[in-house]
Amino acid sequence: MLHLTSIETIIIFSISSRAMDWLFAPFEVAFVQRALWGGLLVSCVCALAGTWVVVRGMAFLGDAMAHGMLPGVAVAALLGGNLMIGAAISCTAMAAGVSVLSRGKRFAPDTAIGLLFVGMLATGVIIVSRSQSFAVDLTGFLFGDVLAVRAVDLWYLVAALVVALVVAVLGHRAFVALTFDARKAHTLGLRPKLAHAALVGLVTLAIVASFHVVGTLLVFGLLIAPPAAAVFWSNRVPVVMAVAALIGGLSTVGGLVISWHAGTAAGATIAAVAVGSFFVSALISAVRERVGRVGVVALAAVPLVGCGATEVPVVEETAPHGFVAGAEEMSEAQTRVVVADEAGAVRVIDLLSGEVTAVDAGSAESGRAQPHSSAPGGTAPSPNSGDQKVSTVGAVGDGRFAYLSSGASIQVVDSGAWTVDHGDHRHYYKAPVREIGVIAAADSGADTGPGAGSVSPAPEGGRGVVGAYSDAAVASVVLDSGASILFDRPALDGGVAQTQRRIEGIAVPYAERIVVADSSGRVEVRGRDGAAGQVQAPPCPQPKGQAVTRRGVVVGCADGALVVAQREGEIVAEKIPYPAQTSDRASAFTHRPGSTTLTALGRDGVWTLDIRKKTWTRTAISDAVAVNTAGEGSPLLVLTRDGVLHGIDPVTGTETTRTALIAGAVEGDPVISVDPERAYINDSRARTVHEIAYNDNLRVARTFSLDIAPSLMVETGL
Repeated sequence: MLHLTSIETIIIFSISSRAMDWLFAPFEVAFVQRALWGGLLVSCVCALAGTWVVVRGMAFLGDAMAHGMLPGVAVAALLGGNLMIGAAISCTAMAAGVSVLSRGKRFAPDTAIGLLFVGMLATGVIIVSRSQSFAVDLTGFLFGDVLAVRAVDLWYLVAALVVALVVAVLGHRAFVALTFDARKAHTLGLRPKLAHAALVGLVTLAIVASFHVVGTLLVFGLLIAPPAAAVFWSNRVPVVMAVAALIGGLSTVGGLVISWHAGTAAGATIAAVAVGSFFVSALISAVRERVGRVGVVALAAVPLVGCGATEVPVVEETAPHGFVAGAEEMSEAQTRVVVADEAGAVRVIDLLSGEVTAVDAGSAESGRAQPHSSAPGGTAPSPNSGDQKVSTVGAVGDGRFAYLSSGASIQVVDSGAWTVDHGDHRHYYKAPVREIGVIAAADSGADTGPGAGSVSPAPEGGRGVVGAYSDAAVASVVLDSGASILFDRPALDGGVAQTQRRIEGIAVPYAERIVVADSSGRVEVRGRDGAAGQVQAPPCPQPKGQAVTRRGVVVGCADGALVVAQREGEIVAEKIPYPAQTSDRASAFTHRPGSTTLTALGRDGVWTLDIRKKTWTRTAISDAVAVNTAGEGSPLLVLTRDGVLHGIDPVTGTETTRTALIAGAVEGDPVISVDPERAYINDSRARTVHEIAYNDNLRVARTFSLDIAPSLMVETGL
């Protein structure tokens, strides 16, 4: 029988354990750990520079320089350069301009600062306004993205801290003299002009090092608030710097914890906590002046362990929310592109780092990573050597896995990048690239539903596979023969290509069920176990082409498109007929993942299907070989056989821009893959993959050179 003291111990331990879990849970994730280290380093740099900004009354200059970085960052982004170098150049130009204009006697220095502030900010806005693709980057520039801090950024911050510390130590005496009496500093031979330049350089270093973490609109708060709060606790410059660094560090920890649990912007929350620390310090200082120092520091201690406890309860550790064994959770989508040539060689391009990984057949580990600038004709080994080498005719992906078909077999490749959507939030993961295995398309189990039959290999000249879709339990690969193969998704996650069964018809996982459209036009919603379910009306004659959108599963039919969706817990189907009697039809859909706007090739034109508006639109264009769109409000991207990429207004059908992308006639069946920021197009002849800024006049942002001809391409990580 438990004594009262034991019960108290368990209760107190449970409460304290939950409190500790609440406090430390965010820091179990790798990208939050990097954010923590980044924030601590930035706090130290800002403490060294911000103390002098506060003491010398340079706040306006600091604010102006923080905003004056915009032109340099914009130009660096436009040219594909390092944003930090662009920011440093812009800040240096700003500081030099202030120094030159301040020498005049016709107006005060703050006038020069204000003029340059407005001029630099206006220049940056003009540059940004000329390129729509800066929209996302500009948000990060203004408000920061502390959760996107990389390991290399931490080394930059360490270097900045070392430089700032050296400047602060060597220039301390001159800075003090300059602050209180510039003429006295000159008399003592401390060279006040040089000291002022060094001090401005120190502020520039702090701003440039910090803007990636909290952005230009918030860096001023982190630069000013902790030192201003520290002034309430000491009047000695070195102590103020140390206390400011401590307050900045606590603001970083508190901001990250609050941001994690409240779902707020991390950089802005850190800056808000830092500013809040100033007001708390001011309040405590005012109270201290009234009631004395002893009354302020009196705090009650909370016991963590009850008296007389004889046993310590064991608390079972649980994995943090979103934990995936063997994977690293990241702060942003880890987009990758899987490409393959006709001989079966496979490469995976990391779109963030630019590295290219060769996938070796029969190996569970990732291949060799190469920089994206590797020249064609390199010496990377072919992944399918010896008896494994087969011709590849088709490739599809389900967001993580790529399924490469030779017609008679399917090779499964784990791209090592995927997103888990929980509705109100998402988790982004990264893992090693690896081959999962190869299965025979015609030997994958028996169909347990109506219309069971064998799955024959792809017909001569076919693609073998035409679609892949998955949920937490099932992954379905749709064959161009009209059948589907179901894989066990947990087994795939574990590295085993284990098939469950095959189904005669287009089978797509949706809402914890399987939507099946067979050749007879029958559309049925089955259970995941294959058990017969609800038959949907109207029918879908000659089903061909499928997609999954936020509004349901779309199946292409001879008379239009059938949308199968879950509404109020019930599965319903609705037909979107073609606008008029037509012999042309859409038979293979492309779209941005999650978008409700689909595109498809037709004869001498392209089709656009808007699921939300329930409308079809046909745009006439000759020799189109690939089409896609980012969704509502975005242009249609159409590649024609002559290698020209066209941007077409989806409403009027008029061409808005064009880019000569591929030299000569296009070979094979190219792919246009679209994500929320960029489009990717494979060029087999040139052995390259082009990255297109589709909202910036189809600008070619990057080109990835490969050692194989990327005849097939699939984007993953979305």
